Amino acid sequence: MSVEIRRSSSRFVEREPGRRTQHGFSFGPHYDPAWLSFGPMVCHDDHLLGTGKGFEEHPHSDLEIVTHVLSGSLQHRDSLGTEATLDAGEVAVLTAGSGVQHSEVAAPGAARFVQVWLRPDATGTPPRYQRAGAAADAVPGAGLVPVVGDGTEVASGTAGASYAVARLDANETLVLPAAARVHAYVASGALLRSSLAAPMEAGDAFCFVDEPEHEVRAGVPTELLVWSLAGSSLPA
Repeated sequence: MSVEIRRSSSRFVEREPGRRTQHGFSFGPHYDPAWLSFGPMVCHDDHLLGTGKGFEEHPHSDLEIVTHVLSGSLQHRDSLGTEATLDAGEVAVLTAGSGVQHSEVAAPGAARFVQVWLRPDATGTPPRYQRAGAAADAVPGAGLVPVVGDGTEVASGTAGASYAVARLDANETLVLPAAARVHAYVASGALLRSSLAAPMEAGDAFCFVDEPEHEVRAGVPTELLVWSLAGSSLPA
């Protein structure tokens, strides 16, 4: 059982013209052996793009890529023939499988999105693209709204991986679930000081391993992005 806090100030920052990315785990030239992955989660990125900026066509394979647009709009194109625009509150899952090319560009205006990469259970599967709009249903008082995985129509290729979103009013409480691993990211707002941690601000994350349920309270209107992950033989 353990609780770790990943503060926004400790994430790896990458800047390019028209783009700022904050990496939650080691990525490219940014290396920290203590932050290689979290179970099957190998990437947790928070991207801010200027209009028309982003990532031109590039390849992926054997990853489950989950994209959640927090503000603005993101244009997605891929080698499967998909052309889609994700607006704020929308989520998509790209199963890279045996190989896929895709691009992601903000238009019109700036865009912010969080993207998570998960290692799948099987390799070489057929690529596919799925959209999930359930994140837009997360309103104050609704608690955790399932978006991907258990209890939803959008599956991932990583068994036991479930994604949910909560939006809280100031002073509203939320119970974070018990699971082998839970990653709870403060996308916006702040959580009040608790027995777990000093106040949590936007960009901070809880990383729970084999913990029971925990209650958190919002200090201001807050959005939380919560992954529940089953046990895994992959490193922490």
